[in-house]
Amino acid sequence: MSDAALPIQASPEADILSALGARSIVLVGMMGVGKSTIGRRMAIRLKLPFVDADTEIEAAAGMTIPEIFERHGEPHFRDGEARVIARLLDGGPVVLATGGGAFMREETRTRIAAKAISIWLRADHDVIMRRVRRRADRPLLQTADPEGTVTRLLTEREPIYGKADLTIASRDVPHDRIVDETIETLRAHLCGQAAASEPPADVASAVR
Repeated sequence: MSDAALPIQASPEADILSALGARSIVLVGMMGVGKSTIGRRMAIRLKLPFVDADTEIEAAAGMTIPEIFERHGEPHFRDGEARVIARLLDGGPVVLATGGGAFMREETRTRIAAKAISIWLRADHDVIMRRVRRRADRPLLQTADPEGTVTRLLTEREPIYGKADLTIASRDVPHDRIVDETIETLRAHLCGQAAASEPPADVASAVR
């Protein structure tokens, strides 16, 4: 058989883009799970624009998120967040990283379900705490007991995050490995392609 007669094998990325159509990919989950880091790398792989909702909110408000919280309070921030996410989803296919509380609003979940595939990056409490301690710009953690706050938020939010279309275990392995697993899982979900038959041992332990 000549080379010209060989079937062309579509890449996982091409399969995903074809199946997505005009829909976006939206990453949800707690602060510190890696939504922006994983999202940027996914966007490069898929040749889609990457958008960070928090960055867009700050640009629209002309102030940082901690400043919005301080001056106007969380309800005002959440209203703006919902408007910004709605605008971004109307703008065509992107990889969108959302803030930790965005998926809690039913209106936003409904909009995401209609216009995107949602992926929950799920991390254990200890992993989240290790990561968020490195940054001082988390308004919800400006409390006397940040660890207790994370525990409370996980308890409140995980049942809602679980409504996402897909769940990926975010853990301390190279970022590209998480991206590979996300691409593989997304392709299986959208195209029915068989994903790896056995998850890695650390995935199994992370999602128990």
